[in-house]
Amino acid sequence: MLLHTPYVTEDDFNRFVMLPENRDRNFEYIAGEIVEVVSNSKSSSTAGKLFARIGVHVDDNHLGRVTGADGGYMIFSEKYIPDAAFISYKRQPVDPEVAYNPIAPDLAVEVLSPGNTETEMIRKIGNYLAAGTVLWVADYVSKTIDVYIPNQPRKTLRVGDFLEGGDVLPGFRLAVANIFSD
Repeated sequence: MLLHTPYVTEDDFNRFVMLPENRDRNFEYIAGEIVEVVSNSKSSSTAGKLFARIGVHVDDNHLGRVTGADGGYMIFSEKYIPDAAFISYKRQPVDPEVAYNPIAPDLAVEVLSPGNTETEMIRKIGNYLAAGTVLWVADYVSKTIDVYIPNQPRKTLRVGDFLEGGDVLPGFRLAVANIFSD
C-alpha cells in the first residue's frame, strides 16, 4: 500500500519507520516512496508454508539462515521485506543485527497481496535479479509460482509441478499443490 508520500530520502525513510506509531508496521522503500507491507490471510498462509518448508530444509542441511516477513534487505538503494528469504552461511557467516540486511539474499520469496502493484513488482523483480537473487513469486489466486533466476527466462509453475531449489537450495523439492492446499 503506497502511502502517497512525495519522494523521500533514505534518511527520511529511516526516521519515518522508527517513529513510535510505526514500530508494529512494516515498510519498504521503493523508488523513493514509502510502501506499507500489507497482507491478508491467504497470502500470509501461502508465505507461511513456503517459509516453513524452506526453513526446515535449510536447518536440516546447515545451509544458512531463513528470514520471514519481518526480515528486511537492502537491494541496491531500496529496502524490501520479502515474505521469506534465504542467505547462505557462505555469503554471510555472521547474522547482522540491523533492520535491513545490507547483503541481498540468495533466495527471496514474494507472495502477491492485494496491495501489490504491477509497477512495484516489476521494479522489485528487476532489482532482485540484478542483485543476483533467485526470486519465487507466488500467486495464491492463480495457484502459480513464477521462478526468476538471474540470466534465465522466467518459469511459471502450476499445480502438478514441483518447486525445486536448484543451485541455491540443493535438494529442495516441494509440490506446488502442497503450497496452495487448504
